[in-house]
Amino acid sequence: MRPKIIFMPHANIQYSQLTPARRHWVIKNCYEKLFDLVLERNYRIAFEASGKTIDEIASQAPEVLAKLRTLVKNGQAEPVASPYIHFMVSNVPRDLCLFSLKQSLDTWEKQVGKRPAVGWNPECSWNHAVPKIYKEAGLETLVMDADSFFLSFPEIRKATGLYYDVQGHSNKNSLFKIEEYIADKPEFLQYLVNPSLAPNGLKMIFRSDCMANLLLWYLMDATEGMRSEKITKEEISQMYRKWKERIGNLGTFIMPYAEDAEYIGSSAYFYVKQFNEARFFEPEENSVGRFCDTVELALEAGYEMALPSEVVRDTPRLLENPWISQIENGVAWHGGTAKAWLNTEFALLLDPVCRDVYQGICDVWERQRQDKQIRDREDADLKAALSYVASAWVSDSRWPPQPTTPGRFNVQESIADLYEANEALARSMKNLGLEKEKALYSPGLMKSQIRCAEQKLMKMSYFGE
Repeated sequence: MRPKIIFMPHANIQYSQLTPARRHWVIKNCYEKLFDLVLERNYRIAFEASGKTIDEIASQAPEVLAKLRTLVKNGQAEPVASPYIHFMVSNVPRDLCLFSLKQSLDTWEKQVGKRPAVGWNPECSWNHAVPKIYKEAGLETLVMDADSFFLSFPEIRKATGLYYDVQGHSNKNSLFKIEEYIADKPEFLQYLVNPSLAPNGLKMIFRSDCMANLLLWYLMDATEGMRSEKITKEEISQMYRKWKERIGNLGTFIMPYAEDAEYIGSSAYFYVKQFNEARFFEPEENSVGRFCDTVELALEAGYEMALPSEVVRDTPRLLENPWISQIENGVAWHGGTAKAWLNTEFALLLDPVCRDVYQGICDVWERQRQDKQIRDREDADLKAALSYVASAWVSDSRWPPQPTTPGRFNVQESIADLYEANEALARSMKNLGLEKEKALYSPGLMKSQIRCAEQKLMKMSYFGE
């Protein structure tokens, strides 16, 4: 039996610095070119996207959505779901995350024709509730970050010298040290080549930057800043051969690419993230061909392209994995932290307002539940308020920290969502006959709170302006 290989580009149309005017271009020059490549070459991939991204594809380029529907129908693409809004799961209220996940699953089913069974956790942010939330939403499998998992073991932390800092971006270009340490340790390597099982029954597949980073730098035709020469095809082939041997000894598959779909066709956020350069989503047409190279090299090495659900289904016995409980609350992928998203000056202003509005929604909902006269009323405005406040929590209006920043428009979109949430909640209170109960929630006072945050945020300087 040939070893299996999973490629999972993931898409986020609300990306920091991806202006609304540029989003259609990304759909056509990144997502569509990926779909065309998969169709023409008869590849098989997983494709992750937020529900918002799927709706934007449907609205702005229905012909591109049609291609995704065809891929899913043909079994050439497996849909992978994240929350409807690209937010940091560990940084938002858990009930809101569950609401957004279900909204996203409904969107995939409506727009693409299939309800995903596999989930993705944006930026792989973590706390103990993540497995419960994804399982409760109805997902069977979650794509996990191996690097934060491995760094939860004290011996690996000590051996690599890697540590977490809530004010840091990431350790992305140093995570190769993990692979160097575990190379001769099957007790760790086995989790990269086998699906495993969380204590609550959620199935898990792990991705790692030890493979993904190599492919990303090849796609961008760039060096890592720590070497003078670019990544070559032979290096990628060597990587595939190395992991094929490990699969032969220990498991069934690898997932070498679980990275942004926007890197296929554009430079996406590469130059901002790596070099602090104000270059966003520039055309990178050759990256489509280079992505094709990475797939063809895998096929030449003897791998079989597979979908995540197939890998889980065809594995005779899933590894028990009790160790996920020791992954630190507040970490994220790339050796970074989800808490870093909480500590930017944008988050410090936006998050308290989001929480106030959300608490108001919860209080009104609870008041409705307790009152027999209004308990059974359907209130679309209350649900709309919940959707708007979820949208205001989008991670990309809070990231990255100085010296780079989100786009001014990213922050303005969150502010607009907060105004909409506040207005929807005011309408809901009126609909339910609660508009005089201002001790419950005061829309007028909250409007001034949103305006206060807006004024402070708009006075800031923004990267690239």
